[in-house]
Amino acid sequence: MKTLYKIKKGLDLRLEGEAELKLAKAGLSEDYALMPTDFPGIVPRAVVKEGDRVLAGDPLFVDKATERIKFVTPVSGTVVGVERGERRKLLRFRVKADREQVAKSFDLKGGVAKMNGEAVKELLLESGLFAFVRQRPYDVIASPEDSPKAIFVSAFSKMPLAADFSFVVKGQEADFKAGIQALAKVAKVHLGICPSQINSDILPISEAEVSVFDGPNPSGNVGVHINRVNPVNKGEVVWTLAPEMAIVLGRLLRTGKVDFTRRIAVAGAKVNAPQYVETLLGTPLADLLKGQVENDGSHVRIINGNPFVGYKSEANDYLGAFSTEVCVLPEGDDANEAFGWIAPRFNDYSTSRSYFTWLLGKKRAFNLDCRIKGGERHMIMSAEYERVFPMDIYPSFLVKAILTGDIDRQEALGIYEVAPEDFAVAEFIDSSKLELQRIVREGLDVLRKENA
Repeated sequence: MKTLYKIKKGLDLRLEGEAELKLAKAGLSEDYALMPTDFPGIVPRAVVKEGDRVLAGDPLFVDKATERIKFVTPVSGTVVGVERGERRKLLRFRVKADREQVAKSFDLKGGVAKMNGEAVKELLLESGLFAFVRQRPYDVIASPEDSPKAIFVSAFSKMPLAADFSFVVKGQEADFKAGIQALAKVAKVHLGICPSQINSDILPISEAEVSVFDGPNPSGNVGVHINRVNPVNKGEVVWTLAPEMAIVLGRLLRTGKVDFTRRIAVAGAKVNAPQYVETLLGTPLADLLKGQVENDGSHVRIINGNPFVGYKSEANDYLGAFSTEVCVLPEGDDANEAFGWIAPRFNDYSTSRSYFTWLLGKKRAFNLDCRIKGGERHMIMSAEYERVFPMDIYPSFLVKAILTGDIDRQEALGIYEVAPEDFAVAEFIDSSKLELQRIVREGLDVLRKENA
């Protein structure tokens, strides 16, 4: 039984360079890396040192608070780097890959049909997949001590240049369903899909409650699904898992080995041939983008993730743990425009119809650069956030409560339900140029510390 939710508030933005539905397979890279900074809410403790030999699936570090949550290497090989930053903060674990890969085997205890919820949770912890389970409130890595009231999985994204999960899952539908079946042993699973997926091969899934979300970005955000289907109140916990990791879980249940192979969208206006690449978590971005970045002398920005919620990276960085796209966009710091903002700008995008491009239709793809085009200024209560924020929350007042440190007001305004990504569209249209996602992340961190 599928329930339809119509999302009216939001904003769809198409950018040039969307990945074509073609798949290329990346070869084995020389080294791979796992970055503790990709996993919010943990304090890492290294369990390996340089020179140690590891199998794919062996832990590199654990969460110091519990030590049950393990963060495992995607490849077998030799640990060649345990990199630290200021105050000895762990930044990166690098593993030089063996030519012949060997993976650690896990005990499946008779298969998923014979597992109960605790057995599934233990398998997630031992295999390192629990590190990819996040929780609301706080949008951090979940605690294995909690009993969630539900687990949410969103099988689509409306973010610009986002990977199309319908293409990513093609040929892996059985693994995806097995992963959902296993999660249902832990708690009730809510699967969110878009209308185009109603007749896709990922359905039917009897173990999950399926909901259809129709509307503009951010209708694919799991936060919107939680808000509409089963909101989080104080004292309650829900877990979320990316659909790509449900495939990895199903693959583990089928083979007994953890395999972090994923299909990544390599996209953006500065990519020569935008397409999907099958590769491993932690792959060097230089290998993913080899021969793909336009060499026209202009400045470009590499984004680990999609343009709205990803983070700026360099070519010598590695694919992030939660990234499903790698995007290359024009930086814009080398652009010189005559007349500046007063020009008619027939090729630029504006949500307020300041430019004439709105006359050319909503489906047009734009070639936007990374300039902010303005400085941070006073926050004006103009309801512009509310125009694109579909959750039953007042985003402007919540942001003000975070900035002023009013914890009681934050709780009353629904901070337990939100994550930084839920404010991505509002940040894009914000005329005050505030870093809303950073503000929300810092507010959640403070609230978590206060409630600890």
